[in-house]
Amino acid sequence: MDITFMVALVIALALFFDFTNGFHDTANAMATPIATGAIKPKTAVALAAILNLVGAFLSTEVAKTVSGGIIREGTDGVQITPEIIFAGLMGAVLWNMITWLKGLPSSSSHALFGGLIGAAIAGIGFSAVNFETLMQKVILPAVFAPLIAGLVAYLCTRLAYSLTSRHDPETGDKLTQKRGGFRTGQIFTSSLVALAHGTNDAQKTMGIITLVLIAAGTQEAGTGPQFWVISACALAIAIGTYSGGWRIIRTMGSGLTEVKPAQGFAAETSTASAILASSHLGFALSTTQVASGSVIGSGLGRKGTSVRWGTAGRIAIGWLFTLPAAGIVGALTAVLVGTGTVGVVIAAVAGFAAVTYMLLHSRKSSVGSHNAVEVESAGQAVRFRKKKSMKSKGTKAKGTQS
Repeated sequence: MDITFMVALVIALALFFDFTNGFHDTANAMATPIATGAIKPKTAVALAAILNLVGAFLSTEVAKTVSGGIIREGTDGVQITPEIIFAGLMGAVLWNMITWLKGLPSSSSHALFGGLIGAAIAGIGFSAVNFETLMQKVILPAVFAPLIAGLVAYLCTRLAYSLTSRHDPETGDKLTQKRGGFRTGQIFTSSLVALAHGTNDAQKTMGIITLVLIAAGTQEAGTGPQFWVISACALAIAIGTYSGGWRIIRTMGSGLTEVKPAQGFAAETSTASAILASSHLGFALSTTQVASGSVIGSGLGRKGTSVRWGTAGRIAIGWLFTLPAAGIVGALTAVLVGTGTVGVVIAAVAGFAAVTYMLLHSRKSSVGSHNAVEVESAGQAVRFRKKKSMKSKGTKAKGTQS
């Protein structure tokens, strides 16, 4: 198959993966503020889309990890082909669609890495994978980041409830002050999570496109993503984020635990901190795992609430299966495309048919902004009142006197 056409096909599939990454991970930033009533659903996804777009331009460290770390390429490594990258992307896209259909907040990042690793091993051999980088920048962060984020969220939640409680001077009983301020604070913290998500997850698709350009010989090995690649990936993930991903928002917003404003504030703060630190260090972190760990930690931190461990268990099983499942699909696709042009066509048609089927099947149980999360009855979206001018106050006073 013509190399130019193959590169174009891979770039198109990579941008579609970026789109699925956007709607798959919208819940990471906006599920909790939607659940507490801090932001209206449609406003939340629009805000997340804008901040994902901005965040994609702020860092390229993770993109360099993907393009020049996990898969060996160039003169010092193996000569990975666009066909192998295409096969890896197919595994990632199909797993993303399956977990979205089931409402499972699985890791788009691990789906991508699993697909690439499976395709590289099947098409080239184990020498194609840099297992040391994989362990340091993917596996270890996957284990420790959710635990650390959950612990921080737990401590922040306990602190938040402790600082906003007081005692009756006569009886000594503990009284609860109004915590509406946390609902306002959630607008800031959820925005920070969305911005952080752009600095981490958008980079992964940039790394993939950079990798295929290197494989095709149109870019030097070891170089970072070009500006047009950054722009295209930023736009794709922003559009995906704006589309909502309401099924996963429902799981994250109310499926794990009942979320109150103070909990949401704590969870979002710990999530944003973990993602931003990882982006700076070049760790290809699973933002979904971090966000899920934070929500669970905040649930454990508030007295009187409970974590739905059945849902948490389903999510954990999804995490465990993500890398191997995407890897198996990537490997099978790599074997198919290895047969030549006919194999590539068959893989592309089969993948398109599978995605189309899942989209049509999702209409049987539609989930949207109207039914994604049942907002608490007292939850009202934050409204910022405009200060009235002195002139209008004077007019009102005259009218009252008369």
